[in-house]
Amino acid sequence: MTIEIRQVCHPEAVRHFSAAELRRHFLIETLFVPGEVKLTYSHIDRLVVGGATPTSGAIKLESHKQIGSPNFLDRRELGVVNLGGAGRVHTDRAVHDLAPRDALYIAMGTKDVRFESLDAATPAKFYLVSTPAHARFETVKIGLDRARRVDLGDAANGNVRTIFQMIHPEVCRSAQLVLGMTQLKPGSMWNTMPAHVHDRRSEVYVYFDMQPDTRVFHFMGEPDETKHLVVSNEQAILSPGWSIHSGVGTSNYTFVWAMGGDNQDFTDMDMVPMDALR
Repeated sequence: MTIEIRQVCHPEAVRHFSAAELRRHFLIETLFVPGEVKLTYSHIDRLVVGGATPTSGAIKLESHKQIGSPNFLDRRELGVVNLGGAGRVHTDRAVHDLAPRDALYIAMGTKDVRFESLDAATPAKFYLVSTPAHARFETVKIGLDRARRVDLGDAANGNVRTIFQMIHPEVCRSAQLVLGMTQLKPGSMWNTMPAHVHDRRSEVYVYFDMQPDTRVFHFMGEPDETKHLVVSNEQAILSPGWSIHSGVGTSNYTFVWAMGGDNQDFTDMDMVPMDALR
């Protein structure tokens, strides 16, 4: 297992970042490495983001000096979403089979977490997001059929989409982690525009369901000093609370969003008027 550390950047400093500096601080270019657990520890709300890609055998989620406890989940909770082939997650004595797009919430205090692919030729790709936790809740598997579904947008604005709220107070209890998936319909390319910020929570996106020659232009930064990152398939974005987070693709795509912070209110957003964007 490998873990990379990302420090917090002040918004006044980010105003002067080059494209390369933006990518180094906010873009996670490689999530999935065959046979490995690859993580990024961000000091933005102490989010841990990464991927587990088992191939020939099961791989274990280990602790690390940065985690500061004997087991990874002693004081953390974990969201898992399978973006690859069929897989299996072992949590202590329990076994959870995850089809593509299934999610799993793993409770604080779980000591042994292992990831396995059911077919090494089409390995599972387990996307991982972890936040600190203060209480233990139930480990729960959440398929799209169990998620809270919200259909939004219209073709005229290029944003017809379905939001699946998976780790969400109305679906699955957690200490602070909120997670879901947004699917854009063919012909729709925009997400989260008009833009918003929510200084009470930070967020991380992973974009997927993209072709090799398609890209998402992800907009970030303070509303009056916006920047953008060009994002490929299965790459993730770290989004601090002060930053907008919006994107437009060269084709439709899907993304998993996850949040941690002071509340779990999905609707708690500070909207940014279009005429305020620069």
